[in-house]
Amino acid sequence: MTERTLQTILDRAAEGEPITPEEALAVYRDAPLHALGQAADAARRRRFAGTGQIATYLIERNINYTNICVTACKFCAFYRAPKHAGGWVRELDDILARCAETVELGGTQIMFQGGHHPDFGVEYYETAFAAIKQHFPQLVLHSLGASEVAHMARVSGVSIEEAITRLKAAGLDSFAGAGAELLPARARTAIAPLKESGEEWLAIMETAHGLGLESTATMLMGTGESNAERIEHLAMIRDVQDRTGGFRAFIPYTYQPMNNHLKGRTQATSLEYLRMIAVARLFLHNVAHIQGSWLTTGKDVGQLSLHMGSDDLGSVMLEENVVSSAGARHRSNLVELIHLIRAADRVPAQRDTLYRHLAVHWTPADDPHDDRVVSHLSSTALPLVDAS
Repeated sequence: MTERTLQTILDRAAEGEPITPEEALAVYRDAPLHALGQAADAARRRRFAGTGQIATYLIERNINYTNICVTACKFCAFYRAPKHAGGWVRELDDILARCAETVELGGTQIMFQGGHHPDFGVEYYETAFAAIKQHFPQLVLHSLGASEVAHMARVSGVSIEEAITRLKAAGLDSFAGAGAELLPARARTAIAPLKESGEEWLAIMETAHGLGLESTATMLMGTGESNAERIEHLAMIRDVQDRTGGFRAFIPYTYQPMNNHLKGRTQATSLEYLRMIAVARLFLHNVAHIQGSWLTTGKDVGQLSLHMGSDDLGSVMLEENVVSSAGARHRSNLVELIHLIRAADRVPAQRDTLYRHLAVHWTPADDPHDDRVVSHLSSTALPLVDAS
């Protein structure tokens, strides 16, 4: 395509007009970076008219309840096979203690995730969630993913619908996008041959949406997939979103090559990642939030994502074990994350799981013009917490 044709596509997408997968692939591959970023940022500002100067973050804890897993994904450095000497299961008292610490440090969300333990059916999660909600009703359980649902339903011998209904009744508030990795068949089979298909992952999410549990959607970049497969992944998500509206956000992140079977075979570059953020904003016109990942790409790239269409910079993680075990060593804390957002010429705001603003860090130089802002805080008003 000519540069003029590419610009026409970008202009249409910036105005909220749906573009085709073929057009998305063309601009992902060939659009000038500056023009691509401009269009994505325009689409973001258009969607968040009135609050477009705000970029959000979350304070959460990722609690991994076990590293024992039968799925053996090739990109994963966290799991251990059943009966492996390094396998473990976290006791419920330990889980509750971590929840208590999360509350003390100002966290609002728990992401409860782990391996596909051969003995853990729906009953295990019902017990854990009910206990967390009993002791800490203020914490939101944004947890698990479609793959864990498929596994626990098999173990318990129940339908997907029953498993999700029981999880919701026990206290699950929404599903994470865990287990999406890459949805197209060839790319998915290459890295996770024992997992459910991409179509099955989406069907479980669609069922969850229909039962009143929203979710996020993710994508793992850099395991050997083609550019076309990356766009196909987006298209598969967009198709489900057209029917359900249940995906709150799209979150791409990059493969980490240490301590796993894939090792350093491939990795998405920072430029590829930023271009994906921009194309996601333009192509996923029906998904409200695009999150930049500083955890896997680094703080500088995470900050740049705020100029390429993202409206959220993820979380100050009080605990994270899965991605870091594969080599992600980026760390941040609350004050630093707020500074990153402000240095990108955006106004930082702490959000909850539903993307409602809990605290907006205005300074005297800001001019909010927005009655919906809930508080005016300095950048040091919340406790300093470390993501290590």
